[in-house]
Amino acid sequence: MYEKLMSREVSVEEALLSGLPVIDVRSPGEFSRGHIPGAFNIPLFTDEERAQVGTTYKQISAEEAIKLGYQLVTPKFDWFVTEAKKVAPNGKAVVHCWRGGMRSEAFAQHLVNNGFQIILRIKGGYKAYRNFVLTEVGKPLNLIVLGGFTGSGKSLILKELQKLGQQTIDLEYLANHRGSVFGGLGMGKQPTVEQFENNLHYEISKLSCSLPIWVEDESHNIGTVKIPLPFFEQMQRSYLIFVQIPAEERIPLLVQEYAHHGKEKLAEAIYKISKRLGGQNVQLAIKSLEENNFEEVARIALKYYDKIYLKSLSKHTHDNIIPLTLPSINTLENALKILKTAKEHQLV
Repeated sequence: MYEKLMSREVSVEEALLSGLPVIDVRSPGEFSRGHIPGAFNIPLFTDEERAQVGTTYKQISAEEAIKLGYQLVTPKFDWFVTEAKKVAPNGKAVVHCWRGGMRSEAFAQHLVNNGFQIILRIKGGYKAYRNFVLTEVGKPLNLIVLGGFTGSGKSLILKELQKLGQQTIDLEYLANHRGSVFGGLGMGKQPTVEQFENNLHYEISKLSCSLPIWVEDESHNIGTVKIPLPFFEQMQRSYLIFVQIPAEERIPLLVQEYAHHGKEKLAEAIYKISKRLGGQNVQLAIKSLEENNFEEVARIALKYYDKIYLKSLSKHTHDNIIPLTLPSINTLENALKILKTAKEHQLV
């Protein structure tokens, strides 16, 4: 449908549906705070140059700011084309800046002048994309929430449900955090809240919204990111299958997941919840940690987290909670039993 076009402005939705590579010409700082998933950053200005242009605009005039902008980008013209060809070797791409203004327009025209066939510019730029994302993540979805005490293997069950043909969204994977004070161990840097929202929208866009979508029960905050409130409120109204697995069955999984991160980091996490654990439990947990008794550390932590989770259940619509007792941690068997329960309640 684009074969006879050169450069034109399109809506956010049309740009995303085009399947063309996306070139974000904003500064590296803007890009790192949040961007379209899969987009490539070919910045017209460095962060410092962008600040210079902004200062000139405010303190002198728009004309002087534009003049300075051209002075800064002119030496980069060849580099822009070289980098764009790496991203879009077939000469077809989507381009955007913050508001869909001069930066993306000038960049798109430069690519067209240098042999690119199709350049679609996002109307309203990244700002329009963000508005689109925040609207879309609040749309009604057919969610089924998988709940259960810490150490129940819920993330592993989600993976098994996906293998069984179910639609899933792994919020902890998107957040790069498992949710508790121990949840950041070994996970690296979390995305910004903005980028988490963008990534969530991207996952939703790949699914059929009319069919069931499984998500793990989470607090509003997952580490430093927040689940968008409209999506979170849908989770709280949705059916929740609450798996109940004995603590002694859950402890080995927790030891397997966390013990290898080292005593120092585990101790730091314990001290973060020291007020809630109580001094005696903290002392016992640290003593057990020093003695390599990771099972006892997990047992102490579970007493706290199980109480917290039971309290959080009160925020769900009570009639929508479906309890399911499971004897052990066997993720495939548990996934099959959970799916059977969902079918019995006509959720899938």
